Amino acid sequence: MRCDLHVHTRHSGMCNTPLFRHLCRECYNEPEAVYDTLKRRGMDLVTVTDHDSIDAVEALRGRPDFFLSEEVTCLTPSGLEIHVGAFGIQERDHIELQRRRNDVPALAAYLCEQSIFFSINHVFSSLTGRRLEPDFELFADLFPGVETLNGQIPAGNNAAAARLAREWRKSEIAGSDSHTLASLGLTYTEVTGAKDAQTFLEGVRCGHASVQGASGGYWRLTRAILEIGLAMIGEKPWTTAFSPLLLTIPLIMLGNHASELLFEYKWSRRLWPVALGEKLIRS
Repeated sequence: MRCDLHVHTRHSGMCNTPLFRHLCRECYNEPEAVYDTLKRRGMDLVTVTDHDSIDAVEALRGRPDFFLSEEVTCLTPSGLEIHVGAFGIQERDHIELQRRRNDVPALAAYLCEQSIFFSINHVFSSLTGRRLEPDFELFADLFPGVETLNGQIPAGNNAAAARLAREWRKSEIAGSDSHTLASLGLTYTEVTGAKDAQTFLEGVRCGHASVQGASGGYWRLTRAILEIGLAMIGEKPWTTAFSPLLLTIPLIMLGNHASELLFEYKWSRRLWPVALGEKLIRS
């Protein structure tokens, strides 16, 4: 069975860019359109991982091949932001996850107690900001899963995440992380022999999943940001006044792409020192 384990809808909230945080959504996809697109692209199961929201469940709860998930925005003990994927949750779990999202050890303890599989998402990306070495130690100690194939970030960053998962003996997952319809279902997790959501997630937990599909890159992410900008104008026509800023997006995304490559370069060399005999993470 196949499932794209990193999917967003219009319920993911507003973007975090200072100028647009009150104007532009993270995503403009309606849940029904997300579901239909994923099914057309060969997904056997459908989930939604909106940022700190489960509102999409209202539109999809009646679908037999749908299960509820969430991407929780958390703060590590270092005070830095991370995104945690929690899969196959119940609606009551959302309340508990939001209560614990600024205490990652407490969040992880709750998820383990409830037998909910969870992952650290885009671990080798600068998307959520900087990292410190204790953050990686936290991931190694507490997280059963690592997203090793994200459909929006460069292949080299995904390869570094996959190496980390192998070193730590973690379960691997993949998802498109798509905020537009264009990339949905092009990156996904597959579990051979799974029969339903429960056996699929159990296969993922036990390390029987394979990650499939495409990494991201400059052009894919630039297209997505342009589409989101146009969707903002479609929803709020008065924001047409900001349309000249769309011309700057390719340049802005070029800077973002460089930031991603530098992030991978920096942390690959810290986590895997060239000198013989050094530990995975130096104290």
